[in-house]
Amino acid sequence: MKNLVLLGGGYGGMRILQRLLPNQLPEDTAITLIDRSPYHCLKTEYYALAAGTVSDQDVRVSFPEHERLNILFGEITEISLEQKKVFLKDREPVSYDDLVIGLGCEDKFHNVPGADVYTLSIQTIEKSRATYQVLNNLAPGSKVGIVGAGLSGVELASELNESRPDLNVVLFDRGEHILSAFSERLSKYVQKWFTKHNVEIVNKANITKVEDKLLFNHDEPLPFDAIVWTAGIQPNKVVRDLPVEKDKQGRVILTPQHFLPGNEDVFVVGDCASLPLAPSAQLAEEQAEQIVDILKKKWAGKPLPETMPSIKLKGTMGSLGSKHGFGLVNDTPITGRVARLIKSGILWMYKYHNG
Repeated sequence: MKNLVLLGGGYGGMRILQRLLPNQLPEDTAITLIDRSPYHCLKTEYYALAAGTVSDQDVRVSFPEHERLNILFGEITEISLEQKKVFLKDREPVSYDDLVIGLGCEDKFHNVPGADVYTLSIQTIEKSRATYQVLNNLAPGSKVGIVGAGLSGVELASELNESRPDLNVVLFDRGEHILSAFSERLSKYVQKWFTKHNVEIVNKANITKVEDKLLFNHDEPLPFDAIVWTAGIQPNKVVRDLPVEKDKQGRVILTPQHFLPGNEDVFVVGDCASLPLAPSAQLAEEQAEQIVDILKKKWAGKPLPETMPSIKLKGTMGSLGSKHGFGLVNDTPITGRVARLIKSGILWMYKYHNG
């Protein structure tokens, strides 16, 4: 029996399972999924879990069940491309015939001293739970600093403002305006929303150091009761340690068919893959669709295509609490309640379809 091993049950891994199970997996092939959690986690909603506006159960979706799907729970320590094995902490290594690496990302601290020690995170469900405990145990009037005003930072700040309006939230951004990946119109809309809801924004920030309850902006110490880091990501350390070619962001360079150059048995999906578009759940899912197509052709002994269709994303949505939102749908800016309803609908459909 051949073994397709999926590392990580994130958005890419989950989409591969959906497309192969129950009827598209060859009879001579089994799947081994390796993940730290016994369920698929909705990472795009970790900000709400950390803020306390949704429960832990709300960000989980069960993995599918199938007689040839074996799910292992554990911590991956190393991938040996030569031995075609995945090594786990306190478990026997797992051999693979085909491998899909979808291990996601970690916080990137940009060499800021103390940032990895004294800040909270929303990069994993475990860290989001810990962040929730700290933020929701703060006394009224406490001050919270959020470093990074991209999508994650903005959604966390707005959700925390709704969950704990008694807190003083300060959002730090190194750019001239927040949400640099979006249009200026959307940026101004979100900035106006924050002003109305008494969330302070510090533009042109330069965080030089973090100490216990102290954030240094341009070397000026600012006291906070809690500090959350949302200022960048990098591939999982296991992927960073792989002896393969990577781009400037540390993501793995792939062939057009999404496998390692010279090794068509190893694919990389999601945040660890070097792609023309910025990492996102939607991108991981679309990439996974193409990986499944390649796997099917490979298993059937058919020639692989020399090129793949360009991945086109439908848009990006962000929330501002439970009633307002912003985003792009087919390059059209949308704000207000309609944007929030669209995002809620997308999330509901995803959970219903997968669960």
